[in-house]
Amino acid sequence: MKLKIGIIGCGLIGGKRARALAGQELIMVCDTNLDLAQKLANEYGCKYSTDFHEVVKSDVDIVIISTSNNMLIPVALEAVNAGKHVLIEKPGARNPVEMKQLVDAVRGTDIKIKVGFNHRYHPAIIKAKEIIDTGAYGDIMFIRARYGHGGRIGYDKEWRAKKAVSGGGELLDQGCHLINLGNMFLGDFSKAIGFTQKYFWDMEVEDNGFALLKTPQGQVMQMHASWTDWKNIFSFEIMCRNAKLEISGLGRSYGVETLTVYKMKPEMGPPDKEVFTFDGDDKSWELEFADFLDAIRTNRKLPDLDNAYSVMKTIYEIYTWDEKNE
Repeated sequence: MKLKIGIIGCGLIGGKRARALAGQELIMVCDTNLDLAQKLANEYGCKYSTDFHEVVKSDVDIVIISTSNNMLIPVALEAVNAGKHVLIEKPGARNPVEMKQLVDAVRGTDIKIKVGFNHRYHPAIIKAKEIIDTGAYGDIMFIRARYGHGGRIGYDKEWRAKKAVSGGGELLDQGCHLINLGNMFLGDFSKAIGFTQKYFWDMEVEDNGFALLKTPQGQVMQMHASWTDWKNIFSFEIMCRNAKLEISGLGRSYGVETLTVYKMKPEMGPPDKEVFTFDGDDKSWELEFADFLDAIRTNRKLPDLDNAYSVMKTIYEIYTWDEKNE
């Protein structure tokens, strides 16, 4: 049986979510911008509204929330209280205090919460995890990661530039993806330090975030998230004892997605190299939603909300450390 979906937030991400519903039924969309709501509704032949309460009160089974960060938790809490399953876009909240409200609200219920960290479903990431889990190349020693773009004209006037709306800058916006992937490969971090800077954009929040994260076992992740990369970049390097796995690109403007495995030789020296190229359409959104559907139908526990809460606490540990060490 098809599940009924409502989407709140009809911008770029809301449109992507609508295209990735794995055959389920989109019955209502909502945006405070009437034109955006009407446009998406017309594309899918569904109802539309400018009032998110109407979506939550409808007979939808799943609410997808792709709003600005300040509305993520208020909408999610109302949806949970109405008994709806929720897919909430990353980072899931503006800060750990907000995120904790959602964690508490779903405790002891069968309501499923999916947090939109779709990068976990990119083929290069999936392949890298499969390779590492074989144990063929030994334990992970450390990770080095970069993610960035250059913004666009007027970026400093958009909602992401306003701290009261976004909760933070680039460390929160794209940095959360890197930390979430770090958790995927290393587990939670026990220590986080770093610096946030405003180098180019005249805004309330940082346009660059630099951080060092450490696990209880001593593994370190070095990361840089930037809104001043004038050529879009995604680079995620995993150093194991006997190999380096390098993931580059995410498709489109970030370049062809590739995974390169550099295999250490017994005599060391220049490594052997194996390259996996993934140049098809980005299916991460569909795979993420399919995983969500499976969890709902099988009543499988999802770790997403706990993971997102861990990411948020790490980000705010960095913000706090930076403030104390200016």
